[in-house]
Amino acid sequence: MRLKAFLLPTALALALSGTPAAALAASAHPAAGGAVDLDVLFVSAHPDDEAGSLATLGQWKEKYGAKAGVVTITRGEGGGNAVGLEEGPPLGIIREREERTAIGQAGVQNLYNLDRVDFWYTASAPLSEQIWGHDDTLGQIVRVIRTTRPEIIMTMNPSPTPGNHGNHQQAARFAAEAFQAAADPKAFPEQIRKEGLSVFRAAKFLRTGGTGSSSAGPACASSFTPTVPTDQVFGVWEGTPSSTGKTWAEIEVEARREYVTQGWAGTAAAPTDPAKIRCDFYTLVDSRVPYDPEDSSPEAILRGSMLASANGGLPRGTELYLTTDRFDLAPGESVEVTAHVKAAANRALNHPKVALQVPAGWSVSGGTGLGASVPAGRDRTATFTVTVPKGAETGTQKLLTATLSTKGQGSGSTDEAVRVVADVRGTVEPLPEVGLFRDWASAGGYGQLDTLIKPVLTIGSGRSRDVRVDLRNVGDTVQNGTVTLGLPEGFTADAATKSYRDLAAGATGAVTFSVTNSDASLPTANEGGEGGDYGITITTASSTGSTVETGALEIVPTTEVPQAGAAHAVDGVASAGEYPGEELDFSRIWEGEATTGTDASAKGRIAWTADALKVIVTVTDDVLGRKVVPQDCKRQRRTDSVEIIVDPKGNSSDTSTVFKAGIFPITDDPANGNPPCWQRDADNRQGPGGQTAPGMTVVSKVSEPYTGYTIETSIPFSVLPDAVDPARMGFNVLVYDSDTQDLASQSRLGWSTFTGVRADPYRYGLVTLPGYTPAQQGPSTPVFPDTSARSVHSPQTIAQSAVDGVAPAAVPRLPEQALRLTRQHRVNGGVEVSLQSDRTGTAYLYTWDGDRALGSRTVELRSGRPVTVLVPADGDEAKAVLAAFESGGSAVAQQATIRR
Repeated sequence: MRLKAFLLPTALALALSGTPAAALAASAHPAAGGAVDLDVLFVSAHPDDEAGSLATLGQWKEKYGAKAGVVTITRGEGGGNAVGLEEGPPLGIIREREERTAIGQAGVQNLYNLDRVDFWYTASAPLSEQIWGHDDTLGQIVRVIRTTRPEIIMTMNPSPTPGNHGNHQQAARFAAEAFQAAADPKAFPEQIRKEGLSVFRAAKFLRTGGTGSSSAGPACASSFTPTVPTDQVFGVWEGTPSSTGKTWAEIEVEARREYVTQGWAGTAAAPTDPAKIRCDFYTLVDSRVPYDPEDSSPEAILRGSMLASANGGLPRGTELYLTTDRFDLAPGESVEVTAHVKAAANRALNHPKVALQVPAGWSVSGGTGLGASVPAGRDRTATFTVTVPKGAETGTQKLLTATLSTKGQGSGSTDEAVRVVADVRGTVEPLPEVGLFRDWASAGGYGQLDTLIKPVLTIGSGRSRDVRVDLRNVGDTVQNGTVTLGLPEGFTADAATKSYRDLAAGATGAVTFSVTNSDASLPTANEGGEGGDYGITITTASSTGSTVETGALEIVPTTEVPQAGAAHAVDGVASAGEYPGEELDFSRIWEGEATTGTDASAKGRIAWTADALKVIVTVTDDVLGRKVVPQDCKRQRRTDSVEIIVDPKGNSSDTSTVFKAGIFPITDDPANGNPPCWQRDADNRQGPGGQTAPGMTVVSKVSEPYTGYTIETSIPFSVLPDAVDPARMGFNVLVYDSDTQDLASQSRLGWSTFTGVRADPYRYGLVTLPGYTPAQQGPSTPVFPDTSARSVHSPQTIAQSAVDGVAPAAVPRLPEQALRLTRQHRVNGGVEVSLQSDRTGTAYLYTWDGDRALGSRTVELRSGRPVTVLVPADGDEAKAVLAAFESGGSAVAQQATIRR
């Protein structure tokens, strides 16, 4: 596989359960620097992101002794809370507790929180990177890897596929970069020079999931068929019984139920029929060690890393991987392929030879350079030249496979994917964030990840847009040719074919078509085409032939918004003439369970006045979900509610530049007549409606007996993030339907509907406002949540850090002598403890019973000045004092047993 470096406050609730400190201490296996020596590290964005892998991690721990840890970049304080009113940092500490309890059921005891803020649900990786900070967050992950030294790094899908959380994407990209950077002495050299850490070369890097198909049951791993044949996908069956007699599928469900704040307490039971139990799938992204793609055993991923290879394999610790000088190749071109071989630290390789297998009809030469042996711990390379035949099929990926053989020490194989493209490749212009991802993947040597993304563009129903076809000459001569755009029925273009000229070798160019949705009766959103996609083709011809690429257009609904009638009022009734425009259907499903007209459906209208946008939504519903109390007026997706979204210019790349109002039709506030409430969420400025949308008015009428509700609102243009473009305003209405009392919606409906659409402004509907003249108004700067839960406020984190060698929040670790705890003993009201530091800083102290904190105290310390303080605790339950000490951006944690 190709390896290449990337460019590089408030007191909280203390009754917190978690992994007991005694259990952590018992599980610690000190490695260099006193750290726990891990085998697997899962890098995630939020608590619960690892939940779908707990059956795998638990199975590996029980059967093979694999020790796993989890990096969680945020504590999920921006998520919902189905069981309480906590939000922000207090919710983050609760979610950490849930995560520690859940992963503990799979034998995972090491959790590393990085204290980054969980700001809101977004589909944007660039926004996540901007808010978290690239270098600092990457450095924290690298520090965890260099300290805990895992053989395998796992993460989520890094690509902007529809509905993929932007935090998940960015966490996965950080994981990929950290896999490389941890092994590079030039990356974060201060960790080596000042902190005493060493570079570490993890063996394998995988993402969760696999793109393809498989049957359930015990053969799910071997029956998997990847959509892209060059993908290496491994499966681990969840139906394997554990030592308790339960299947790992059952244990994973029990673990998922621990995430009660996320509404998962009622997670359905795991199947008991083995034929219905699925596999966890993992796609290999990078590997430094040989592997067997035909191995479908549960330990396949572990082989060559923490486990020895199967019979006849190379010695454990032997490295073998390939690099190429580029990913895309044109027919007739040659590529340099380098096989990298490194002997295990304690064993030389005798008479090593590398053979390279290439597709039929391809030629290969070279391959010398390994010598008679590879000394223990040393590396060698062998370089090949591979040539693609001139008549090779384009638009396909192929594998180059290297096999390393030795004298009496076994053999092993690895591979590398390359893509065959025409001399001139024409592709649909990428969405901005897709383009950024492609640049990132290409820079890191992971061009194969681009295959996860289908090229799509949206077009308004009955409207026109420019469609740019990007050209790249991967050949070695100047090219002239044509591009033909193939459109489905109901679409036309200003020309079927356009020409390009004088495209130099290695250069890029473009041709642009004006495309019109000529049949406005075509279904829009996810009801149109195939899952919302109307397929298109791009045929690019050059002097050496032609190639065909595919893409899709997605039609978003459109409407004309008229000025409101003279008698307009916000009263929950659409009076005659008040809304002169067409009635809009908000009833199509975009996520969740299908509905009928009486179960859940919605319709409405829009109009404008000189200073506001007026919207009325009538929802038909059979069951009223749980009513929130006014203090819980947030996260509208949890129960019956309406979300109204306005993108003023119709061109936002993420929701930080849009307006989103979540409106609950009724609250649990009988003293005030159970009024509606509203708030802004995941947009330009979040918070209670009265504060973040001054002047916005809402009226709700809930039917009795209950058959639904009507919401009417007036949204001042002045509260929008920018002045409206009357010719192109983005707009959407989403309706959440809950039929339960556990704050979990079952169905999500709306006007413009696609998977994950609430975070995808490019997929909102488009409206025009004839006659409206916007006031002078400039764009407003987004306001982001900036308070995250901190590790020094988490006794659970401090208890772990005290024994495993990673400082709280994975910041640089202070020396042990930076803080000394002495003379800790019980007194009336708590525990008295003496502290002394060799530097100025802040100490966070907790009395601890092994499971939860009983009291806390924060103390400012100065160098060489001892202090004695009382840390509160009722009774005699306290067993230890936990302490975290911060100074100059570094920290250390300690645990001291209380004297009798």
